[in-house]
Amino acid sequence: MDSSQYDGVYQPLLYPPADGTVPLSPSTESSNGELERVLSDVETPFFHRLREATMIESKLLFKLAAPAVIVYMIGNLELAAASLGNTGIQISAYGLMLGMGSAVETLCGQAFGGRKYEMLGIYLQRSTVLLTLTGLLLTLIYVFSKPILLFLGESPEIASAASIFVYGLIPQIFAYAVNFPIQKFLQAQSIVAPSAYISTATLFVHLLLSWLAVYKLGMGLLGASLVLSLSWWIIVVAQFVYIVTSERCRQTWRGFSVQAFSGLPSFFKLSAASAVMLCLETWYFQILVLLAGLLENPELALDSLSIW
Repeated sequence: MDSSQYDGVYQPLLYPPADGTVPLSPSTESSNGELERVLSDVETPFFHRLREATMIESKLLFKLAAPAVIVYMIGNLELAAASLGNTGIQISAYGLMLGMGSAVETLCGQAFGGRKYEMLGIYLQRSTVLLTLTGLLLTLIYVFSKPILLFLGESPEIASAASIFVYGLIPQIFAYAVNFPIQKFLQAQSIVAPSAYISTATLFVHLLLSWLAVYKLGMGLLGASLVLSLSWWIIVVAQFVYIVTSERCRQTWRGFSVQAFSGLPSFFKLSAASAVMLCLETWYFQILVLLAGLLENPELALDSLSIW
């Protein structure tokens, strides 16, 4: 009896056939059969057959090539490192800063509703000062990300690569400190379109800069994360220029004020309460990523989570 069969039930071959060929998967055989049927149907117009054949061939090539493209463009280790650094470390800063910045939304909304327009600019600056101070503390986590990840039991190879990626995200922390208060400042005035346009334009710039940094300049993970930080700063600068120059913000932005440094303790209490609510929502996935790095094959597990 052929070893590929057992009690009349077909079993997949576990070794190459004697002639050296590799058996095709059922999906590949099906695609080839469908392609042959389309090409041999002489009654169908030529261009119609060509279009159908192209679609079938493209689907087959995509299934075969897409995984290889991802691996060759990023690499298993780099993708796992970016996943661990971005989700395991960076998202803690993102959740904390976004939560603290969300407190501005309540205060700005109240001030705008009460027609105390000048207070919106004060709240914006006060929140930026507070989040910048918080960012200085978060920088320590980024700087010591490698020993922290090793302490949590992550693979030394992945932890080392992830720390390189995280180092390039340090400027992003301070972009968060300005961006989130600006967003809430604008949203309280129902100004949302400019931020959308700026973010969309920055996306294309980000793709171009990422390609240049990673593939043309060979900067690898550090280049990718530095470009990510730069893109956030482009958004911040563009939004701030809009605030300073726009007629819609003339009443709410009166320039820089020393009042931004007053009342920080009470402002911190409100911001901290807001941050806790959001952090509890985001940290659970961060824990899942850290746990995935402890599995038997951490690169595969982290790659899967990153793509998912």
